[in-house]
Amino acid sequence: MDLEPTPEQLLVRDMARDFAKREILPVAAAVDREGRFPSEIVRQLAALGLMGVNVREEYGGAEAGVVAYVMAIIEVASACASTAVTMAVTNMVAEIIQQFGTDEQRKRHIPRITSGEYPACAFALSEPGAGSDPGSMKTTAKRVGDRWILNGEKAWITSGAQAGVFVVWARTGGEGTSGISTFLVEPRTPGFTVGRHEDKMGLRGSSTTGLLFEDCAIPLENLLGAEHRGFLVAMTALDGGRLGIASQSLGISRSAIEEATAYSKDRKQFGRPIAEFQAIQFMLADCATEWDAGYQMLMRAAWLKENRRPFSREASMVKVFATERANAICARCFQIHGGYGYVKEFPIERHLRDVRVTTIYEGTSEVQRIVIARSLLR
Repeated sequence: MDLEPTPEQLLVRDMARDFAKREILPVAAAVDREGRFPSEIVRQLAALGLMGVNVREEYGGAEAGVVAYVMAIIEVASACASTAVTMAVTNMVAEIIQQFGTDEQRKRHIPRITSGEYPACAFALSEPGAGSDPGSMKTTAKRVGDRWILNGEKAWITSGAQAGVFVVWARTGGEGTSGISTFLVEPRTPGFTVGRHEDKMGLRGSSTTGLLFEDCAIPLENLLGAEHRGFLVAMTALDGGRLGIASQSLGISRSAIEEATAYSKDRKQFGRPIAEFQAIQFMLADCATEWDAGYQMLMRAAWLKENRRPFSREASMVKVFATERANAICARCFQIHGGYGYVKEFPIERHLRDVRVTTIYEGTSEVQRIVIARSLLR
């Protein structure tokens, strides 16, 4: 296993880094403050090939691979976590359709994703009563003539207000996870309504909504993958999605470290910069050590996925470790800022809010530990 990035991977990383610093970072505070979806930024990301990093060129993707993708997410998240989560979910949906879709589904949707014609995409698995337990899903899809009729409700849907296509899971028969299927639903389909916008603590530039299906009729050909095999589609997608969230947490926490380091050199107390105090030095040392460990774990998991090797356990490991350490890193960096960290003038306040959800979505830390333990006890 060679973890040294290739010239192509470095090119993608550097392109994402330059764009993030030049275009995303200057507006990140306003995006957060106004709760504004960064439409123009997202279109520019698509133009750079960053809305289909691991998607084949025939569909407009960059075909640069998983390692390049996670490196790009880190760079975007270091500037604006809200933009990064939009990018991550959209890339995830493009990959799902590429892997499980028919030729017609791929040709219809993926070029619209990679080109930016779709402002974003959405992954609709969670429900008000079914988060960590998808087997308790209540949304149904019944076959009636040449249509599937969907009824039910989804919750916590990222980019629900902007998505050009939704990947939706619904029960087609049976109990538990065995009777779940996956569908592609387009906005403005009769019977389909985007629900209320959640007023969130962080990631305020990324919309989070509910979805409501009331006798929503979609064509039979909108089934994604095999009937009753939707749980496999979801778990495959979530394995990759966990790499995206780990990358996001690393991007946020890297910025926190950089800002706390700079602040500690500038801030003086007792006649000298606080960076000269051992207590501050030890906090920064712990932050850097934990960040680097998370980064190495991420590179290993991304390499495994890129080389088509099993990576579910490694994805869960890096997701739980990187996100929990990122929360700890941001808390330490907040502490280093003292009272100034508590005001919106300094970005650390935003980082602390944005990073908190990373231990929850795409599978909570507790779920990741279940996945890891099961792999050990087989």
